[in-house]
Amino acid sequence: MTTRTPLRLPSLKLIGIAAVAGIIAGAAAVYIREAGSGNGGTQTASGECAATKEIATKIAPLLKGQVAAMVAPDQHRKLTTIAFKGPDGQPMTLDSFAGKTVLFNLWATWCVPCREEMPALNALEKELGSDKFQVVPVNIDTGDDEKPKTFLSETGVDALKLYRDNTIGVFNNLKKEGLAFGLPVTLLIDGKGCLISAMNGPAAWDSEDAKALIKGAVGT
Repeated sequence: MTTRTPLRLPSLKLIGIAAVAGIIAGAAAVYIREAGSGNGGTQTASGECAATKEIATKIAPLLKGQVAAMVAPDQHRKLTTIAFKGPDGQPMTLDSFAGKTVLFNLWATWCVPCREEMPALNALEKELGSDKFQVVPVNIDTGDDEKPKTFLSETGVDALKLYRDNTIGVFNNLKKEGLAFGLPVTLLIDGKGCLISAMNGPAAWDSEDAKALIKGAVGT
């Protein structure tokens, strides 16, 4: 566990805080860029994602306690065309993580719940990160990398890489898909890039509930 006080079960109040923070600090940029974000859309691939439904069914009993807000979608579709920039500043998509179960998280420096959640995600990556699982947090602040880098340093995040999308296109895309309403947003994605489940709002990702969920999804 992190030395910070663990978050309790995500509540409507916390989710509301995240949404309001987004409206105040980032909504203008989100909606201005929505029409021309240049970020690829999701694609339906029911054949490729057939096994994803089995994973979702298997881990359904693990969606409890600190991760009870994780919900399986009606359709397990591919999200491999979601685009962002890697730590080296080069464009990439979820295809880069093929073969790995990914916990994909959107965050921003102005997101109040993210300040507690990021250290928990960091702890999860330290304990469970492997060639089979990775936490992939994508920062959506506009501007350069200085603020998010400072944020990660101040919150003691040292195991997570800095992925970025300062166009906020990735948020807009997930919003259109009904997967993003505020920040943070977290998606659990299988090795084929198919969506297993999604959550809006924070969670204690360093909790036993969260670790059990990830282990179940990875198959360990």
